[in-house]
Amino acid sequence: MSNLSGMFKDLTKVKKARNGRFASWDQRGMNQDYWEIPAGESITIGEVEGPGCITHIWMTSSCRKVKAPSILDPELNANAAPVMEIHPALGVIWDDYDPFYYRKVLIKITWDDQDTPSVLAPFGDFFCIGNSYPGNFSSLPFNVSLKPEEAGRYGAPCSVSCYFPMPFNKKAKFEIINQNELPFILYFNIDYEMYKEPLDDDTAYFHASWNRQNPCDGWGADLQVNSPEVNTVTNLKGDGNYVVLNTEGTGHYVGCNLTVKHFQGSWWGEGNDMFFIDGEEYPSLNGTGTEDYFNHAWGMQRNSFPFFGTIVHEGDTDGFQVSYRFHLTDPVRFEKSLKVTIEHGHSNHLSDDWSSTAYWYQTLPTVKPLSILPVEDRLPVVPILPERITPKVELTTEQKNARESYLKRWENYEPVRQEQFRIKENKARRESKMNTEFAKKLREDYK
Repeated sequence: MSNLSGMFKDLTKVKKARNGRFASWDQRGMNQDYWEIPAGESITIGEVEGPGCITHIWMTSSCRKVKAPSILDPELNANAAPVMEIHPALGVIWDDYDPFYYRKVLIKITWDDQDTPSVLAPFGDFFCIGNSYPGNFSSLPFNVSLKPEEAGRYGAPCSVSCYFPMPFNKKAKFEIINQNELPFILYFNIDYEMYKEPLDDDTAYFHASWNRQNPCDGWGADLQVNSPEVNTVTNLKGDGNYVVLNTEGTGHYVGCNLTVKHFQGSWWGEGNDMFFIDGEEYPSLNGTGTEDYFNHAWGMQRNSFPFFGTIVHEGDTDGFQVSYRFHLTDPVRFEKSLKVTIEHGHSNHLSDDWSSTAYWYQTLPTVKPLSILPVEDRLPVVPILPERITPKVELTTEQKNARESYLKRWENYEPVRQEQFRIKENKARRESKMNTEFAKKLREDYK
């Protein structure tokens, strides 16, 4: 019996396993190492037979609409390095970036022979991008890496990683559902291990689910936070609390990310967390405030740590906060059911916009099928600028000719660029099948 202990003790043992990977690499051997997932379409980015375990997910993405004719040749540019498609140079191309695509695209993961997914969440929120607004942060299970010049804007391209282990006994299937009206660019590496022996019967499977309440049902959003009138109202059973997770089965909750858009202009974090384990009427785990649940105090600070922290601080946005808390050393166990809730303001008096992604492990089957709001109900609430009216100017002959020439060039450019989109979309469909076929061969060779 080994006396070794510690977080990385598995690295000191040789194990029987074979590595595999789903990736968007250009299987023609060229450098177009991304997939362009068509609008309104679902694509399987990888499917493999078990037993096995997903060990790491890395992705980066973008989404844009062509707004005007580039001065670059549309066919030549389509086969060049796609830097222009991610970060356009000034005056070279003019694309209309979708600021909310992180909420319009879904990630869906199904384990074994289930007919319902165990992971269903907006692409961004799964990777802790709240409100489609990425922020640099580093935790143990999730990381987001954002270039400084991209910070502070909705829909900014970034890289995302997930290190939660995701075991499966019979099959793992990863799908991306693009519910946008625009194509979705995705680079990805999904690393996994294959095993020859079946997993133990008590193996807990990774789950993730997204929820939103906009607005929360507050009874006194016009009343000052921390006022004596509000603070003397009781809430012992969690009636009306925001629900982070409500699941049935046997397993353990390992954390969440939470996005709160606050409207009153005071403070949103006075609500207590309440955990209801195995159907109890009163919560057996009671907290002392939302910021306390996220291991902060006296408000939220601008920091991120392995288990908890701030991703986007409300002082740096138009009034919303994105936070995370992972129960990696203190998972919340349940045998029959678990309901994780937080008050939105003390005794639920505030009517803010709350959204969250919960992460947990449980044995199969996934008893309560996961559902998600339609795309129009997932979009962030953002300030709307007043309409800008441009002056009408009487054109000279030369100016008229310039405008007519511009429109003529657009007539020629736009269909060619659209054709390149269709070519890339077909490449994604083709390589989707190739990824699954390659994984199947790899699995057959390792049995």
